Amino acid sequence: MSRRVVSFHYTLRDPEGRVLDSSAGGEPVTYLEGAGQIIDGLDEQLRAVEAGVKTRVQVPAARAYGERDPAQIQRVKRGLLPIEGEIQLGEQFQTGPDRHSPVVTVVGVEGDEVLLDGNHPLAGVALTFDVEIVAAREAKAEELSHGHAHGGGGGEGSCGHGCGCH
Repeated sequence: MSRRVVSFHYTLRDPEGRVLDSSAGGEPVTYLEGAGQIIDGLDEQLRAVEAGVKTRVQVPAARAYGERDPAQIQRVKRGLLPIEGEIQLGEQFQTGPDRHSPVVTVVGVEGDEVLLDGNHPLAGVALTFDVEIVAAREAKAEELSHGHAHGGGGGEGSCGHGCGCH
């Protein structure tokens, strides 16, 4: 089965129907099927959907951001945290200097200790995506070898991934 480059607009809702995110008014999301660029459960369910189709996709937590892992909650001494001033419940910060460092959420403050949750904020949450497929085409050999789409929905141009492709 050939892999495709797919562009889509979406509205993401939680189990209560609250909108969590949307691409409305912006550029569509473009990805290479099976490359890990969108959550697995959404990628799998969009495999057979053609351009021009609007659909609702239900993604269970395990195929979205995973189930909550109690081992990801850690107690840390306040002095070890890269936060100045008062720490607020719900505050999030990266655990290292680079943008790929894990993000943690403050879920408790007990004296000089802080309870940090390393789970993704949507871990344990089933998600609903209202999706409109804007474009879908067969992936080019270069895209497959690089592991991502080039030129958005199919046009030529730099992919912006620093792989030297044009």
